[in-house]
Amino acid sequence: MSEKPKKLRCAIYTRKSTEDGLEQDFNSLDAQREACAAYILSQASEGWEAVTEFYDDGGWSGGSMNRPAITQLLDDVKAGKVDVIVVYKVDRLTRSLADFAKIVEILDENEASFVSVTQSFNTTTSMGRLTLNVLLSFAQFEREVTGERIRDKVAASKKKGMWMGGGVPFGYEVLERQLVIKQSEAEIVRWMFERYPEVKSVPLLVEELAANGIKTRARVWKTGKVVGGDTFKTGTLTHLLQNPVYVGKVRHKENIYDGAHESIIAQELFDLVQSTFKTNRNSSALGKKSRNPSLLTGMITDPDGKPMTPTHAAKGSKRFRYYVTRSLPGDQSTKWRMPAGEIERLVIDAVAKQLGFVDSNGGETAAHLFDQLNKGRNIANALTAMSVREQRTMLLSRQTSVKVNEANIIISAQPSDQNEPASISVKAKLVSKGRDLKLAIAPDQGPPKRDPDPVLLRLIAHAFAAQDLLLSGKQSPMIAEYSPRHLQQLTRLSYLAPDIISAIIDGTQPVDLTGRKILRIGSVPLCWRAQRELLGFN
Repeated sequence: MSEKPKKLRCAIYTRKSTEDGLEQDFNSLDAQREACAAYILSQASEGWEAVTEFYDDGGWSGGSMNRPAITQLLDDVKAGKVDVIVVYKVDRLTRSLADFAKIVEILDENEASFVSVTQSFNTTTSMGRLTLNVLLSFAQFEREVTGERIRDKVAASKKKGMWMGGGVPFGYEVLERQLVIKQSEAEIVRWMFERYPEVKSVPLLVEELAANGIKTRARVWKTGKVVGGDTFKTGTLTHLLQNPVYVGKVRHKENIYDGAHESIIAQELFDLVQSTFKTNRNSSALGKKSRNPSLLTGMITDPDGKPMTPTHAAKGSKRFRYYVTRSLPGDQSTKWRMPAGEIERLVIDAVAKQLGFVDSNGGETAAHLFDQLNKGRNIANALTAMSVREQRTMLLSRQTSVKVNEANIIISAQPSDQNEPASISVKAKLVSKGRDLKLAIAPDQGPPKRDPDPVLLRLIAHAFAAQDLLLSGKQSPMIAEYSPRHLQQLTRLSYLAPDIISAIIDGTQPVDLTGRKILRIGSVPLCWRAQRELLGFN
């Protein structure tokens, strides 16, 4: 007597990309299921038996695994409830090679398999897998070509002003595939457009809408999920106020076409709203809405030509500002960092000097040149005394740009309204100062004005306290815990040349002169000339 075949639980999976025709009594899903059920019945002698669960994805694309039925089916395979997946055609399961590989991996791990009713494959052999992969490649190609045709059709239809589906804009409803004004919402839309130029702020308008109980339209997705029906958010309202659909237009990517639907607002009002948005963007660029605007934001680039953005670091109560390279995630290129205060002072000084000169082409009168010279000098004098926000406005009006290179900094600015932008090159480089970075300006350029180094000032004060201890025995609390060796080193520092001490107090010492550098020298020579050479004053 022959052995009874092992029982194989078979699950039928069906799919249709669109919902067209699914409302019929006998639709595409029913036809697929009937063919699969007949095939399972023909294999009853082999122990095949169909499970009672239906796995139907009606209206879901095969280009993604984000489908409820296929997700449930694979979960049942992992749970050991299904031994064989039966489909009408392989592309019903998926049209993506990558997704197919994932499905096969899940089936192999759980000792399950799949069968296509209209296509015969043996996935246990390399040739069978190759044939299946080739077929799926054509299925994926067909899906991509179909997508291109659909995109071309959408583009052509929108060019004719037709509405091609998607989320229905607030203020409209769809009747016979056409956008029709919904008067109850249209009144709210008109009020929004009229109100925004008055308040000039989307967040304030959002608050007014919430206070008046005005909410977005509630929508039900095909999955049954309800979205909307809550208060307007800043992003939602901004999109609404910038949507050309409300003036009877249709947008497709970067192009805007005349639409077949009626407008809710006039073109003049829409243009006024867009102008208000533009003014607000310019205000943001000038730092008008920032509590602490950074002077060179949007003007400064690093040696690789990438924009630099302001940032800061804090150490205790101190705050250190920098400009750093703005890079994308995964970018492995060099990330530059510049001390903000020094580069900003350098730019202001350079532009102020540039404004103090008048470039003559020989055709002006002496009186005109004199007036221009006085005007430039007045602006230059006022520039250094302006607030950061005023300085930034001035620099933007002069089309200022700052290009940081490894050996120099190029500052371009427009001296006057009639002149082309002129460039100034300043020899400068970054140097390490402890864990910080400083901008070293070449001697012939003149150092930028900067505050005295508190570390160097404290070191000089400790040096003279150590000298007092040596000469008079007077003990100062500031050096009470220092070792004899360190006190001896400090005492020698009290004999620095007077011009070196004055430079440290004024903040005009070499930019790479730090307290750590002095202490690492060990024994500072008593000869003033040797001190100047050693510390970089020559």
